[in-house]
Amino acid sequence: MKLGDYRFNLQELAGATGDYGTLLPLAIGYIVVCGLDPTGFLIMMGIATIITGLYFKLPMPIEPMKALAVFAIASSWDPSLIYASGIAMGIVWLFIGATGLMTWFARITPKSVVQGIQASLAILLAIEALKFIQGGWILVIISIIIILAFRNNRYAPAAIILLIMGITIMFFQGTLSAIGGPQLTLPHPVTFSLNQIWESLVAVGLAQIPLTATNAVIATAILIKEYFPERAVPEKKIALSIGFMNITLPFFGGMPLCHGAGGLAGQYYFGARTGGANIMEGLIYIILGLFFAGSIVVLFKGFPGAIIAAMMIMVSIGLLKFTKDLKIERSIIPLIVTVAGSILVNMAVGFVAGIISHYILKKMFPEAD
Repeated sequence: MKLGDYRFNLQELAGATGDYGTLLPLAIGYIVVCGLDPTGFLIMMGIATIITGLYFKLPMPIEPMKALAVFAIASSWDPSLIYASGIAMGIVWLFIGATGLMTWFARITPKSVVQGIQASLAILLAIEALKFIQGGWILVIISIIIILAFRNNRYAPAAIILLIMGITIMFFQGTLSAIGGPQLTLPHPVTFSLNQIWESLVAVGLAQIPLTATNAVIATAILIKEYFPERAVPEKKIALSIGFMNITLPFFGGMPLCHGAGGLAGQYYFGARTGGANIMEGLIYIILGLFFAGSIVVLFKGFPGAIIAAMMIMVSIGLLKFTKDLKIERSIIPLIVTVAGSILVNMAVGFVAGIISHYILKKMFPEAD
């Protein structure tokens, strides 16, 4: 079915599942370790996903801010501090978007560094995939074969087959028996202090900013140009979207959210081409939050990790294809520096190191431009 700029079919639904590999582990950590209310968590994420699809009219993933999420989970933050960190990020990204800082930031970033970030994402995604396998290599191989055979199938998209296969495995393992019946729960307003907003910003929020700038804004904008050249989205628009999400959703239990090139690559790889994918995905989150919040951890933890791993591996391979047109010579050095810094330290360090190496080489060899 097609409604204007939106399509609602199996391919769009399959694409909507493409970024689950990055979402599930952080969602489980937030709920299990930090005690985040799954009802508010899921419903706010669903609302953000639907509004994003309507706003951009393109597949646009909604993901947890990774550095912030990892730090919060590792530090067992109270939910109130997590909500405060979302507000802090909302303030920061509204300022960056409204002042035009993001546009300037994107303008000084060379293509080789952006491609280095994309290559880094691919490598990090593949490394993360290994954590999900846990000896299930046979299931990984079967899943990859299914992906290669059915990825572009209109009537049986690979991601839908894998989703059904995963649920079937959960059924025979007895995991689904632990899921209770539907029970209506609603999100409620949350509380936090102004001091917690500042505390979260100092603790990890400032470190999250360059990561969001590189992956969630610059790399995502570049990827949209690659996938949808006639519908490019300016970096400022993406930055403001992140700001508005985070300045509103935490008040009703939402976590700090952003967009992401890796998630977009996953959605596109498995078939998403319009904002319809976001709308369907958002509705799934809302239904889970309203009626199955008490069982969500069982659902998330019980899904076979080997299937998620296979999806992540294939998405990482897809991300690497964007480096094929890079000119060997000077451009390869910033790319390598960016990848090395991203893998060895983090993407913010890789980004800065890549930029510095690019402009040093430009100064040393101006005739190469």
